[in-house]
Amino acid sequence: MSVKVICHIDLNAFFVRCEELKNPNIEGKPVAIGHEGRGGIVSTCSYKAREFGVRSGMPMFKAKELCPSLIILPVDFKYYQKKSHEFFNFVKRTTKLVEVASVDECYADFTNVIKDKKNPLKFFENFQQELYKETKLKCSIGIAPTKFLAKMASDMKKPMGITIIRKKDAVDMLSPLPIGDFFGIGKKTAPRLINTGINTIGDLYNLVKNDDENVKVMMGKFFYIIADLIEGKSNNELDLEPWDPKSIGNSTTLVEDTDDFHEIKQTISSLSKEVSERCVKENKLGNTIQIVIKDPEFKVKNKSIKLANPTNDYRVIYDTACKLYEKYFLGTVIRLVGVTLQNLVDPRDVVIQMTFFDYEQHEEQSQTKLLIEELNRKLDKPLLMRASEVKKK
Repeated sequence: MSVKVICHIDLNAFFVRCEELKNPNIEGKPVAIGHEGRGGIVSTCSYKAREFGVRSGMPMFKAKELCPSLIILPVDFKYYQKKSHEFFNFVKRTTKLVEVASVDECYADFTNVIKDKKNPLKFFENFQQELYKETKLKCSIGIAPTKFLAKMASDMKKPMGITIIRKKDAVDMLSPLPIGDFFGIGKKTAPRLINTGINTIGDLYNLVKNDDENVKVMMGKFFYIIADLIEGKSNNELDLEPWDPKSIGNSTTLVEDTDDFHEIKQTISSLSKEVSERCVKENKLGNTIQIVIKDPEFKVKNKSIKLANPTNDYRVIYDTACKLYEKYFLGTVIRLVGVTLQNLVDPRDVVIQMTFFDYEQHEEQSQTKLLIEELNRKLDKPLLMRASEVKKK
């Protein structure tokens, strides 16, 4: 069986790069994308901002403390979506085997594309430069026989890096990396592993190979695929279906544990706005709104409600999330709050159904309106109107 050539192509600081294209004066400066204010969070930031310790998901006020000269810009999803389409169109001109991972990254199968290339590395250098020339977007490319290794490779050199991980070199290349760099190990699990003396991917790999019981308990089912991932024996099949998120949500940790009604509602407002903007960007509607809270003991609780009709409207999301908060969590001291819009669908697939009585009332109102318009035309003056219109005026 021939070895596949799977690439993970990751646009570097994509949102920031889009803003730099609109305003070249901010290039090379510390920039963060997101909302200002107490409830604002950093969506992404420039590499210069990262030098100050600014990171994605960080509260914006904290980012400003770390970097007082930070330039904060609002999200412009419409423009980002335009540049994202340019990126994917460029990749698909070279290979049709593309799995969209998010708005700014994808996996692509280049096996057949490069099989006759004498210098594959030069081919990918040209690919990277042509993408930049055509779209002005910068990317890092990871090349490997599996999706996991390709993803790990693309993270090794940023920005504008190219890294190749061959199966025979995978263990040696990954072993020295910090355990937090292991794709699939979350921000909560990494500190727990470090506390037990597992500081690198190599530390974890050796314990897995020795069937360590403590690691098995900590990692659960994930334990049984860790070695295969590191050794290059994992999935190399791409999901070629269009990327289609089923839910979109945001959460943020509050400055302090609090039950302050106004502070929490302000945070819910900010989160609802971000969820709404992301749904509009992805052209999605959702019919279930969920609110999530975490208390000072780190216990997570959530409540949700299904709407009569799908929406991505900020006001609907915010009002519904507030009602859920007031009904179930008012007075609870919390440290984190999140808002999610679930059961997402394409607006073209939505059919808003009317009950028989709704339809009958709609028909009656339409006929009444047509009759009034006809009489007004005959009178040559807009003398008549419906009672409901008089009330509004």
